[in-house]
Amino acid sequence: MEREPMRIREGYLVKKGSMFNTWKPMWVVLLEDGIEFYKRKADNSPKGMIPLKGSSIHSPCQDFGKRMFVFKLTVAKQQDHFFQAAYLEERDAWVRDIKKAIHHIDGGQRFARKSTRKSIRLPETINLSALYLSMKDPEKGIKALKLEKDKRVFNHCFTGTCVIDWLVSSSSVRNRKEGLLLASSLLSEGYLQPAGDTSKAAAEGLSDTPFLDLSDAYYYFPDSGFFCEGYSSDDDVVLKEEFRGTIVKQGCLLKQGHRRKNWKVRKFVLRDDPAYLHYYDPAGGEEPLGAIHLRGCVVTAVEDMPDTKKHDADNILFEIITANEIHYYLQAASSTERTEWIKAIQSVSRTGK
Repeated sequence: MEREPMRIREGYLVKKGSMFNTWKPMWVVLLEDGIEFYKRKADNSPKGMIPLKGSSIHSPCQDFGKRMFVFKLTVAKQQDHFFQAAYLEERDAWVRDIKKAIHHIDGGQRFARKSTRKSIRLPETINLSALYLSMKDPEKGIKALKLEKDKRVFNHCFTGTCVIDWLVSSSSVRNRKEGLLLASSLLSEGYLQPAGDTSKAAAEGLSDTPFLDLSDAYYYFPDSGFFCEGYSSDDDVVLKEEFRGTIVKQGCLLKQGHRRKNWKVRKFVLRDDPAYLHYYDPAGGEEPLGAIHLRGCVVTAVEDMPDTKKHDADNILFEIITANEIHYYLQAASSTERTEWIKAIQSVSRTGK
């Protein structure tokens, strides 16, 4: 029986998409012969695999000036993969272990491990990139809408049924069954993204097909400007059960608002069970203005933001990306304080509930 490759290191990193300039948290597993990355730690099947044979690693990587602690992995076919760690020591540990793994791969061995993802077979005549451009055509493509579900508003998106309708009407497929196969392929390759719990659950393997031909399953184009609304007046709905945990860290930070993009001082309280970061008006008040659920989140340092004016922030920023891919930007008073918050949030996100 062939021995399973040993797991050398694993943890959450932020990974850049291969086709679009989108950064998403991934559970990354470094094996002896390759790297697997999963959308969530509990997933059984990886979203992708990167062979290490013939690869090279570059750190520090300065390709993205506004993102700190990035390293680049270039595979034998000259394809680049970019990962971002939370802080310097974490990045260096990943780079060190990946270098060791590359060094110890026998030069005569062939990377033969197969992905556990189910492959989707399509006719060779199908050009997903050209199809994607047709789907986005302002006149003849799929119309992006503002849709409401479960007290949330999804902007610049469309339903799964609309996608299949368009594929059939444009003669891209012969029937809805073929349309489902093609739409699943578009989803797998990143041309479509799931929006909302229903479509996300299917994409994660909790349904018979990764794509759903349903009117309540929402999707969007990666570069469409999609965003979701529906939180409380400040950002998030706060539940009473969130206050059970022990306080791990507290203090004042600057927080950027989701809607107006303005910065305000908030008092933050980090709890471990359940894993929540609550924020309050520093002038007083027992009730929090909002909360960030940290279970499964990724937190990283950032140097700058496109929507930030120079006088608004002093580049001591860090970003929290939740499991639902909601981005929060916070600013600490010093680099040391930022590192302390990042490490505390990281610890709670891994151990809290």
